[in-house]
Amino acid sequence: MPSMDPAGSKDSNGGPKADFFARKQRIAQQRKSLPIASVEKRLMDEVRSHDILIIVGETGSGKTTQLPQYLFNAGFCRDGKIIGITQPRRVAAVSVAKRVAEECGVEMGQRVGYSIRFDDMTSSSTRIKYMTDGLLLREALLDKYLSKYSVIIVDEAHERTVDTDVLLGILKSVQKARSGPINQLPNIDHTKAKNGVVIDKENDSQRAGSLNRYQGLKLSPLKLIIMSASLDARGFFEYFGGARAVHVQGRQFPVDIFYTKAPETDYLDATLITIFQIHLEEGAGDVLVFLTGQEEIESVERLVLEKLKQLPEEKRKLKVLPIYSSLPSEKQMQVFMPAPIGFRKVILATNIAETSVTIPGIKYVIDPGLVKARTYSAHTGMESLVVVPTSKAQALQRSGRAGREGPGKCFRLYPEREFEKLSDSTVPEIKRCNLSKVVLQLKALGVDDIIGFDFMEKPLREAVIKSLELLALLGALTEESRLSKPVGHQMARLPLDPTHAKALILASQFNCLEEMLITVAMLSVESIFYVPREKLEEVAVDNLFQMHVACVLAAVRFYIKCARTAAKCFSSLEGDHVTLINVYRASDDLFEKSKIGNNREKAEKDMRKWCKENFINSRSVRQARDIHRQATSSFLGLKPKYDWQIRENVEQMGLHVASCGDDMLQFRRCLAAAFFLNAALKQPDGTYRVLSSGQSVQIHPSSVLFRTKPDCLIFDELVRTNHNYIRNVSRVDYLWLPELAPQYYTLKE
Repeated sequence: MPSMDPAGSKDSNGGPKADFFARKQRIAQQRKSLPIASVEKRLMDEVRSHDILIIVGETGSGKTTQLPQYLFNAGFCRDGKIIGITQPRRVAAVSVAKRVAEECGVEMGQRVGYSIRFDDMTSSSTRIKYMTDGLLLREALLDKYLSKYSVIIVDEAHERTVDTDVLLGILKSVQKARSGPINQLPNIDHTKAKNGVVIDKENDSQRAGSLNRYQGLKLSPLKLIIMSASLDARGFFEYFGGARAVHVQGRQFPVDIFYTKAPETDYLDATLITIFQIHLEEGAGDVLVFLTGQEEIESVERLVLEKLKQLPEEKRKLKVLPIYSSLPSEKQMQVFMPAPIGFRKVILATNIAETSVTIPGIKYVIDPGLVKARTYSAHTGMESLVVVPTSKAQALQRSGRAGREGPGKCFRLYPEREFEKLSDSTVPEIKRCNLSKVVLQLKALGVDDIIGFDFMEKPLREAVIKSLELLALLGALTEESRLSKPVGHQMARLPLDPTHAKALILASQFNCLEEMLITVAMLSVESIFYVPREKLEEVAVDNLFQMHVACVLAAVRFYIKCARTAAKCFSSLEGDHVTLINVYRASDDLFEKSKIGNNREKAEKDMRKWCKENFINSRSVRQARDIHRQATSSFLGLKPKYDWQIRENVEQMGLHVASCGDDMLQFRRCLAAAFFLNAALKQPDGTYRVLSSGQSVQIHPSSVLFRTKPDCLIFDELVRTNHNYIRNVSRVDYLWLPELAPQYYTLKE
């Protein structure tokens, strides 16, 4: 046998080694061509001179990938310090970290790593760390001074997620505390009783004890960089007291913007027409289309494929690819692959493609000017998914996607006068979301005056009060509105919705913690059931150009039918939570069988096949397994750490991990005890009334209980689309409620 090069290299005629060096050289050239490269020295001088720096970097400037590397090369990681970069979305933190690791020529988890909820790919040698805003907030629970960081970059700050807004307030406090000797605790609001006595001294002393190692020390100042793609950074400038702001030119190539002469009555029909106008009349280049959600994407995809059949053979070279958050990862990755020779790609995307991912080859963007936004009503406790106009900042982000690799064109399907009416930026999430988790986090960080906290924009007072009431009912807060012991501290430690965290704590008492761990893991990922595109293509369309509402409803009906068919294999008359447990157990059995022989390729193939046959999202199941148990993924060659892994946390808390087996009575009683505020009673007309709010609701059609309609049930989520729907429901006995939640319910005659 001839000797082999250990690196797999070949001679100068080509091969892996030649490809490696060619790619390395190509990456180096790309980095030098980025707009930010020309101002590297200036930026480093600004960072050294100012502790707070606001960088407005337009789309395509290279700020997200290059600035951390510049800081590393400039010596900001001396003495083992870390440069932390936060992202509002998990997919962005992971994808950007992988790109930077490739540019640095290192393996993921060495110099460059990422850390997101349930997935930590870092090591002691990591110096450039990408993470979500929420992950850094949780790190602040353990280290209130974030002492291991020399620089923290808050990227995509213009998106104004709730975690971003809370993080900005915390970082202001941390930066102030690190500017001098550590002699006192930051952000502690000593609430006094009427007699002037400071209450909760024990909590204060515990906080002080955890920080004893810093007393009298002077930590190095924390450099804080706020990066925004919005051209209007006045809000950040004012919030940080007139901080230094610099602008980095972005778009490498010009983008021509086109508007319609009049408003479009059917934007999906206009989208379809624009796709084919580009395909038949414009030059080479891929098309990125922004739509509001999965249903619209599937409808437009089906219509495009039907329309293609009507074109001559030589005009059919169009490849349609969707991308949205719940799409399995193997499907998502297809959008990054080059189109076959002679073909044009059309990417149908949600706003995930605005900032989170960069798809190569895009030259044309179609923007209907709409986005689906989630809003929360503190009064009703209901979340709504509403299609609303984008902001100017979002519109600029979308158009910028067309100018990343060459001159591009953006087709806005609305008149220019409508663009001028758009709001400058998106309404901050903190003004339109359930604040219970935020309030719990702030309480754990020692912030007792929630309303007085230094938010960039204050949340609604009603929403804060509603969250405080909810946490008190869950037992997380004392009468003085401090974290309770041990329940409040345990709930704050878990990276979950407060109700899910309470469910885990109660499950220890009901001897069903194993089942509750599975349930929470399955509820923490995207939808488990998934309808493949090829199944949707089997649906006949009587009228290709029918109104888009009818198209969407047709897709929804088919989706529900497929999901219900798939769920029958695992469905339980006891409800959706037990059904999710059955899915997990079935995948677990398959996984263990496939693991025999340590055959990674066979295990992955078997799992994908099984998921496809059962209309199950393989990525969601894989993520749920990783969340639930740490060790199972190691045989596949994956070795992430799960700093916030649920099972490890509950075991460290001393909670009793036991299984109820197939006897789900105790499990359902535990659900009733945890979700007592989400109980609903059947009405004579077949609808349900939420006992806590009086809201009239319906079971979502995808539920296994949709047709059976038990007398009383609990639900996990209340969402308004075209109706008030409750999702993830389980049947319970009405008489359990006053027994298991006496603090809220009294038995009615």
